[in-house]
Parts: sequence; C-alpha cells; structure tokens
Amino acid sequence: MKKAKPVEVKAIDNKELILALEELEKEKGIKKEYLLESIETALVTAYKRNFDSKENVRVTMDKQTGEVHLYSVKEVSEVVEDGNLQISLENAKKINPKAEIGDQVNIELAPKDFGRIAAGTAKQVIVQKLREAEREVIFTEFNERKGEIVSGIIQKADGNIVVVDLGKLEGVMPLKEQIPTEKYHVNQKIRAVVVSVEKGLKGSPQVIISRSSPEFVRKLFELEIPEIYEGLIEIKSVSRDAGSRCKVAVYSQNENIDPVGSCVGQKGIRIQNIINELNGEKIDVIEWDQDPMLYISAALLPAQVLAVDIKEQEKFAQVIVPDDQLSLAIGKAGQNARLAAKLTSWKIDIKSESQFRKILEEAAKAENAEEPEQEEKEETAEEVETPSEN
Repeated sequence: MKKAKPVEVKAIDNKELILALEELEKEKGIKKEYLLESIETALVTAYKRNFDSKENVRVTMDKQTGEVHLYSVKEVSEVVEDGNLQISLENAKKINPKAEIGDQVNIELAPKDFGRIAAGTAKQVIVQKLREAEREVIFTEFNERKGEIVSGIIQKADGNIVVVDLGKLEGVMPLKEQIPTEKYHVNQKIRAVVVSVEKGLKGSPQVIISRSSPEFVRKLFELEIPEIYEGLIEIKSVSRDAGSRCKVAVYSQNENIDPVGSCVGQKGIRIQNIINELNGEKIDVIEWDQDPMLYISAALLPAQVLAVDIKEQEKFAQVIVPDDQLSLAIGKAGQNARLAAKLTSWKIDIKSESQFRKILEEAAKAENAEEPEQEEKEETAEEVETPSEN
C-alpha cells in the first residue's frame, strides 16, 4: 500500500502556531502540550463529523513545526470483517514489514479540504481553552479574596437578587445577604464582602457577596481602624442583626492602647464612618475580657449589671441587673440579650434585682418548710427504735 503524503495545513502547519501556543503558555499559564493534545482530540472529532467516518482515527501534531498527520488505526486480522477497523496481514506488512496478527498499524490519510477543517478546528480549540483559562484565573483570584470587601456598580436590583458589576465578573447578592432596611438601585455604587465563590453550569465563576454578614462589619473595622489593620487591636467576636444593631468585641495586648476608644475615635469620627456605610446601624463596641463574668457584663451594654453567676461546664450565665435596667438589658424583642449571647457564646438568663430577691425568698421559705418535716421524721424514727420497758 502506497504511503500517503503528510497532510499540509498551511494555516496551522507552521511555527507561527507553536510560537503562539508558547506565548499563551507564558501569558495565560496554559501548557503548550495541553493545547496540542486538545487540538488533536478536536481534529479527530472534526474529521469523523465532516467525513462521516466510522474509522478509528488518530491525529498528531509536531511540537516543533505544528505539522499535522492524520492516521486510520487498524487491527491486523486473519479475516477482515470490518474494513474500517481491520486490515489483512498481507496489506499490513506493506506498511510495516514486522506487523503480526493482533498488532495495530497506522495508515496515513490525506482527505480533501482537511487542511481547512484543521485550521478552523485549531482556532476554535484555542479560543475555547483561552476562555476556560480566563475563567479559571478569575475563579482562583476571587476564591482567594473570600472574606475581603469588593466594590461595584449595581446592574440589576429587582426581585430577590441584586447583581453587581465587579469589573471582571458579576457578583450576586441574594435576599438573605442584603440589609433588610436598605433599598438598592441600578447604577448605585456599593461595597460588600465576598462570602463564597462557586463554578456555574458553564464553568463561569459565580461570586456571592454580602452586606448583612458579620464579616462585612469586621472588614469595615479593619479598613477604618489602622490599629486593627496593623494587628495592635484584635476583633475577638462580632454579632449582628443586620440593619438594626451590631456588637463588636475588641482586645489589645498593649496596656497603653484603649481598644474601645481607638475604634470609636475622637468625637466618634471612626465609628461614624462605619455607621454611615451601614446606613445608621447601631454599633456597640465593647472590650473583650478573659474573665467571662466581666466579658458578659460588657456584652450587655448599655445596660448596667449588678452580678454574674456562671456555670463553666454548661457555659450558662445568670445575670442580675437593677430593676430599671431589665428592659434595657433584654432589649427590644430580646435583641440586646440575643446579641450578647452570640457575641460571648454563652447562654444568658437575665433577672432583675427584685425578681432575684423574690426567688431567694421563695427558696428560703421552701427550705424552712422542709426543716419541721425533717424533725418530725427524726422523732418518729427515734420512737420506733426505743425498746419497750416491759
């Protein structure tokens, strides 16, 4: 069998393609070998589709010149039942004198117009792989920015979803990540924190952003308070009812630094910038303390606390406040107590001074009532045990 001439594909059979692939490898990080393998696979599919072929074909591209070779791969058989997949030993030896039954031989093909098809296919594969690489780069970039604040322009704000143009891609802010008291408008510039990055159905990165997350408040503090950014002050915990109230526990190992004062700033200027970003959300900045009694007392601010009784193993705290501070300690709809519990990770039960006194009095009465009964039982026991004189 006469060997066919190598397929010449002028549009891609030259070093320009290889140079282009090497350039892509440098700029986009896509391996040249990976692109060549992808092109080869695509060319096999293109050949079968365009020539309605049932053959087992293989395509190779020279890594140095870009020259394309197309082969029909056939198995050497004693009896040829399918000419598309099999070849007789006699014909196989014309191609490879060492061929034996069961071997595979490559018969080079040179179909008409395959050069044009190969050129178009190579271009499509490169464009596709470039898009995939760009998506992967963007995905990696934003995946590494989880927990960071991003800014963008609102493109869509109807229904329960807000779509924000972040530059390289769009960020999505679902209803649960929005601040309930805010209204969003198209072309409005907003800031939010990246909470997750996922791959969509077509491989495109999907960035979920949030303005209601406690992490958004934490990052705003880092931006506005230099001491936090520099590590001189540490944010220990954040609890939040988005749009209403927020509590932030801060701490500094440096005794010369007032962590609360540094966060509030002179005349409240630093904290006011954060409040403005959150559209008036109230922020309580409290000092974290290793002593849970002091920490829980501070967490219930602005209410004053008289005493805290803790059960360490159960992480339960019984808090006593003045009568006129009870409603303030609990807060509207229990908000202050709930935020304090989230902030400290302790279960907190709040009682007024009079409520606690009443509990003590009832306990004392119950204890006093039990004493005569106990005495009666002891006397009865003595009578039973005393032996009769008769």
